[in-house]
Amino acid sequence: MKLMMLAAGTMLLSLSAQAEPIGAVPQRQPFVTTLSNNIPLAFGMDTEQTARALGQKLQYVRGRPGHEIYLALRNIGGSGLIPYRHRLFLQFRHGRLAGWKEDYGENWMWE
Repeated sequence: MKLMMLAAGTMLLSLSAQAEPIGAVPQRQPFVTTLSNNIPLAFGMDTEQTARALGQKLQYVRGRPGHEIYLALRNIGGSGLIPYRHRLFLQFRHGRLAGWKEDYGENWMWE
């Protein structure tokens, strides 16, 4: 029994020696690992991959097959009375993502 307790104590001491010293700064993670968006947009994605990356369905705006423009409405909250949404326009050429543009939805009437 004493031998077993001695082995357990030795094991605990060896584990604490591997931990970070007190007052040491923990190793910093790269910026991209802390993003909430796990799959960023990338040129060459198809519509299904883009919809999965954004976490929502894409709404068709215009264009012939393979050369469409889609819209993703990103709900970013707002007050309880007025919802605030950003519009993200996505340009596809030959069925692949060729570019995107965010429209902040500013109303020209209030300027």
